[in-house]
Amino acid sequence: MKTVEMLKIAKEVVRNSYSPYSKVKVAAVMVGEDGVVTGVNVENASYGLTVCAERVAVFKALSEGKKNFYKMLIYSPDVMPYPCGACRQVLSEFFPEDFEIVVTDGREEETFTLGELLPFNFKL
Repeated sequence: MKTVEMLKIAKEVVRNSYSPYSKVKVAAVMVGEDGVVTGVNVENASYGLTVCAERVAVFKALSEGKKNFYKMLIYSPDVMPYPCGACRQVLSEFFPEDFEIVVTDGREEETFTLGELLPFNFKL
């Protein structure tokens, strides 16, 4: 799937973001052999319980028995939504270093591999 198609999906689902505290809406779209899975950020008044869009997408996919993905697009109309350290670590648990990650605010776009974003991941 092309990035432009992923962005269209992200722009549709980002409205489901629950972000009353940060006011930053984020959507993640993963594509691969197992299809398309989306996630949005879900905040909580107890900030530590907030879950980023990337982790929502990964956990949603895994809970549905899906694990074969090769690309993720992370979109926010509010900021360039670079994945946080926790998300980078979770992604590294389930995807290889060449997993492609596109970060965009709809105007700018940057593409990375997971290995570039987290070169020294924690593995057992």
